[in-house]
Amino acid sequence: MKRLVVTAVLLLLCISFPNSLEARDKAPSVDMSKMNRIFLGWVDVDPNNFAELGYSKAEWLDVIGNANAVFQHNCQSKYLTGRTITAAKDKGDENAAGNDLYIKFSDASFGKNYRLKLSVHFIDPKTNSEIASIPVRTYTGRLCGLVSCLEKELDEVGRKLQLEVAGKPKENQ
Repeated sequence: MKRLVVTAVLLLLCISFPNSLEARDKAPSVDMSKMNRIFLGWVDVDPNNFAELGYSKAEWLDVIGNANAVFQHNCQSKYLTGRTITAAKDKGDENAAGNDLYIKFSDASFGKNYRLKLSVHFIDPKTNSEIASIPVRTYTGRLCGLVSCLEKELDEVGRKLQLEVAGKPKENQ
């Protein structure tokens, strides 16, 4: 019953206060359109939120793993098409050697409000220096339960990556 009430309240908030991704986007500060080999990092959502969200730790780790797998697939098939994507296999996988760009995620959190917060860092693996970043921001899924909300918010992150890396105009999204 508690989850139903939370879901209903979140549904009403999503309908009442639409959050436009396009209105917040800015042109990329660095041209990454020629970077064709990309290492996509792991979105390391805090695994200790499991109890707050009504999961066992093992179930929550499974949710995080599945959400990362769906996100990585969508980046390859929808958002960063035409590029070779190597995806992190887990939160400790940061081997970006041999790639033109490392997209690293940090400050990730996902709690009872069903909102994903994270920052994105675009790193040159050859020099290990950050060439651009997207500061911590909240990504908002639409009309969803916990698992689908996390996936939808990662979908929004993918659209942002498409804009930053591929430089796709907003009207093509």
